[in-house]
Amino acid sequence: MKTKLESIDSDRVPNHIAIIMDGNGRWAKNKGMQRVFGHRNALTAVRESVNAARDAGTKFITLYAFSTENWNRPKLEVDALMSLLVSSLKSELPNFHKNGIKVNSIGAVENLPKKAQKVLESIIEQTAINTEITLTFALSYGSREEIVNAIKNISKKVVNNEIDVKKIDEKVINNHLYTFNLPDVDLMIRTSGEQRISNFLLWQMAYAELYFTDVLWPDFRKEHLFDAIINYQNRERRFGKTSEQIDTNV
Repeated sequence: MKTKLESIDSDRVPNHIAIIMDGNGRWAKNKGMQRVFGHRNALTAVRESVNAARDAGTKFITLYAFSTENWNRPKLEVDALMSLLVSSLKSELPNFHKNGIKVNSIGAVENLPKKAQKVLESIIEQTAINTEITLTFALSYGSREEIVNAIKNISKKVVNNEIDVKKIDEKVINNHLYTFNLPDVDLMIRTSGEQRISNFLLWQMAYAELYFTDVLWPDFRKEHLFDAIINYQNRERRFGKTSEQIDTNV
């Protein structure tokens, strides 16, 4: 009997998977603990998801780690998340190297505490030579803010005659987003049963397949990621075309 990994068609693996890691708070509450307890127990899910994506052949995975809206959470929780970010990046460095994981980040990382910025920058530099999979952490990230900033930067270049307004196209916009060095998202996974995209990669998910699971993030494991990929492979991606056009490659 085939394993779930063996059931995956290696020729149709999503190149870029994005994950909204939801459910840490509810997971902790179910155990009678504070929300921070859920965040601390989510590291295994991160590790297993990234390694599973790499094993399946995915080359890019982006995790929604901290949104611009998350700054509005209680200070105790925000401080704990920033501390956890620092300690997790440090502790996972051997795993990053062992599994060929290149670390990347998107978002207004300049808003992170200085210590977190320094550690993040160091990990990115140290893993730059790894080539198996690119792991991007979306930190202090909001897609609307990203798009607004892109429009502002493009507008400045138009005013300064660096860009001809008539030549602004999707490529120009892509080049001014945080994700300029990443491909569009093929598969977006959200855990915990919630079914919304929460200001995450709005431009980049224009044609992504969306997959929602009731599994709370701290319980998410390799098999769950494989399930999502298998589900993705059972869908027909048309990109605006008809099924008949896809069948005949028209």
